Amino acid sequence: MKILLDTCVSGNAIEELVDHGHDVLWSGSWPKDPGDVEILVTAHKDQRVLVTVDKDFDELAVLHGQLHSGIIRLVNVPAREQAVLCSHILDKQVQDLLNGAIITAGRQQIRGCQSEN
Repeated sequence: MKILLDTCVSGNAIEELVDHGHDVLWSGSWPKDPGDVEILVTAHKDQRVLVTVDKDFDELAVLHGQLHSGIIRLVNVPAREQAVLCSHILDKQVQDLLNGAIITAGRQQIRGCQSEN
């Protein structure tokens, strides 16, 4: 699956996600942070699931109707556990994400909703 990791997600997650067969970009490696709207536009344009810890992306998608290709928001997940949780969600929720789901996940709970995108 194609993924765009937001800057706030640990860059250490890249290698593990790539090892699991995912095509991963990390906005933290970009020369300049373009801001939330542009990150979400880029992810959608490239048909990448956005992985973030920032709730602003949920608001952009739900309240403002910003187009996206699926969002995973990690809540209170330590950096060393982010890749494992992402891999688990990507394996179990692939179809929902391909359909534009927004999934909020913490260490103990995973919640999702279908987007109207």
